[in-house]
Amino acid sequence: MLELFIYLSEMADITELIIITTLIFLIAPAFLVLYIFIYNKRKKRHIEEKQLMQLTFESELIRTQMEIREQTMQTIGADLHDNIGQLLSLASQTLGSVNLDDRDKAQQKIDSVLDLTKQSIKELRLLGKLLEGEQLIALGLPEAIRQVINWIEKSEQCIVTYTIEGEHPAQNNPDKDLILFRILQEVFNNIIKHSKANEINIKLGYIQDGIRLQVIDNGTGFDIANMPENQKGMGLSNIQKRAEIVGGRFFIQSQPGEGTCIEIFIPYP
Repeated sequence: MLELFIYLSEMADITELIIITTLIFLIAPAFLVLYIFIYNKRKKRHIEEKQLMQLTFESELIRTQMEIREQTMQTIGADLHDNIGQLLSLASQTLGSVNLDDRDKAQQKIDSVLDLTKQSIKELRLLGKLLEGEQLIALGLPEAIRQVINWIEKSEQCIVTYTIEGEHPAQNNPDKDLILFRILQEVFNNIIKHSKANEINIKLGYIQDGIRLQVIDNGTGFDIANMPENQKGMGLSNIQKRAEIVGGRFFIQSQPGEGTCIEIFIPYP
């Protein structure tokens, strides 16, 4: 009787083991299929997000190129009207007032017209460099920034200090250079339009795996925390968005009456 009980107990254990083993073999493939399904879904989402990021970057790059061209044309139009136009107009008036009967005064006026013409040609050559905006970027970000500074200093509104630190990478990244160049243009526009600054300090630093661009002005400054919603279109959100698109970070410090410090870090190249 005891042997029968032991036998039945062993049979129950074997049956239980068979049931558990069968369940494992049935459930394991289900879990495997579920894992593969989740993995493929995540992989597909990752690919879609990567494609969306690439499309966003390309769209922003095209927009940036168009904005730089528009900014360039505005600068050229203003300079043709305010500077070269005035030089040529003065040359024309001087030439029209030449009296050939008075040779000494006539020669002085002709010499003056020649100087005005040479100055106009020089200004036109500078404008020609602006028309080569994308070629300018191809020469490197430091040179592109230097050209923008030249135009700011021509307005005689600000004194600009420009320093470059670190070693320039062996290989440029024209796309990131273009976006950083446009960010700097945006910063300059904000300073000129809103800050009333007369001194700007620019520092371009090539550090490990990245570029740090710092722009400090001595303008009126503002309270970032309590900035009205209708003033947030001053380009700050645009600057932040552009920095983030290329994997960068944007920092700003400002206080009323104490100027503004803007710093952008972008991984490079």
